[in-house]
Amino acid sequence: MTTAHQAPDAADAPGLVPLHCLRHAEPGPPRLAALPTGTPVWLVTRHPDVRQVLTDPRINRSALYAPGAPPVTLVPNLLDDPDTLLNLDGEEHQRLRRTVQRAFTPRAIARWRPWVASVVDGLLDGLAAEGSPTDVVAAFSRPLPVAVISRLMGLEGLDLERLGHWSDHALSATAYTAEEIGLAMQEFGEFGHRLVVERRKNPGEDLVSSLVEAADRTGGVDERQLTSLVCGLVVAGHETTMTTLGNALVYLLGADDGAAWARIAEGEEQAAAAAEQLLRAVPLGDNTTLPGQLRRAVEDVEIGGVLIPAGSVVAADTRSANHDPAVYPEHLELFEPLPTPSLTFGAGPHHCLGAWLARMELELGLHRLAARFPGLRLVEPVEAIAWRQGLLTRSPLRLAVAW
Repeated sequence: MTTAHQAPDAADAPGLVPLHCLRHAEPGPPRLAALPTGTPVWLVTRHPDVRQVLTDPRINRSALYAPGAPPVTLVPNLLDDPDTLLNLDGEEHQRLRRTVQRAFTPRAIARWRPWVASVVDGLLDGLAAEGSPTDVVAAFSRPLPVAVISRLMGLEGLDLERLGHWSDHALSATAYTAEEIGLAMQEFGEFGHRLVVERRKNPGEDLVSSLVEAADRTGGVDERQLTSLVCGLVVAGHETTMTTLGNALVYLLGADDGAAWARIAEGEEQAAAAAEQLLRAVPLGDNTTLPGQLRRAVEDVEIGGVLIPAGSVVAADTRSANHDPAVYPEHLELFEPLPTPSLTFGAGPHHCLGAWLARMELELGLHRLAARFPGLRLVEPVEAIAWRQGLLTRSPLRLAVAW
């Protein structure tokens, strides 16, 4: 039996390198490749081309699930539900997005900053009480985003082991069978629906209550979509931030001289600059199962001088685009402002709703951790790190640190 956030083969695949050490595809014109399903896919790697794929209405998500569309995943997961926010386009997508986006504007997120800072400080108190050495994943990078999304959605007291179980299955690539994923997603959906029904009867000041109220008032969002939206926010609200924070710590604590860690400790401004560069340079996963964000052309479209025929599947490789030497310096200047916004959070209609929340958690988490523990260091070399495996994301399963 696996524990929360541990895929079955998590510690059984030695030799994996940290994500910031991965080689990425050299940016160039779109070229044909194949998905693991055998479906042909146009791989797009240059920054302007990837941005076009993510913003051009002639290349969308919903067409991936149209009748007769070729298979794009070997085992469906939460991201393959055609009725979710991720996979809708046009007016239907905008109607569902409007239901939730007001809670994630920069102004709305800024109101949460003092409280998030207090959560960080509380976790750091616990880290100090545990003593050195300890596992910074278990003590900090995992509980921080869980605490934030739990508070935002009114989920205090949620069984964290069950949450980890559902999240791992929701984002599974190869870790679980179709039957295991189906059962977990059924349980997760039942949880989400019970939450919707309960908040409709007893509304509060939380995000779920706001979503239910907005959906009931405006109409056009059915119960299944509302449930899927709640489940999607639960997963996205903690999984990607946990992954990003864990991988950022691998990068920063694995550095030889500790100069970057010391500078992040100086102030939130320095931490914010570093966070933006880390978000660009360190991907969420290693593209072993999917070569990028998938779309499908609904008509012929030219990308980077190449004609992509209607019906073609297209993969927007944001990892390569974020390292395009025509846009970004090849050497990572950790505290320099980005010359062009990265594509880590996507672009266009499907730009990540939680981008500002993720940024804030990363900034506050890194700055306060560095200020509180200026001598923080890895206990083992990065080559010995055990990784969460078989999922669409990859991050440290454990990260032993000392100070």
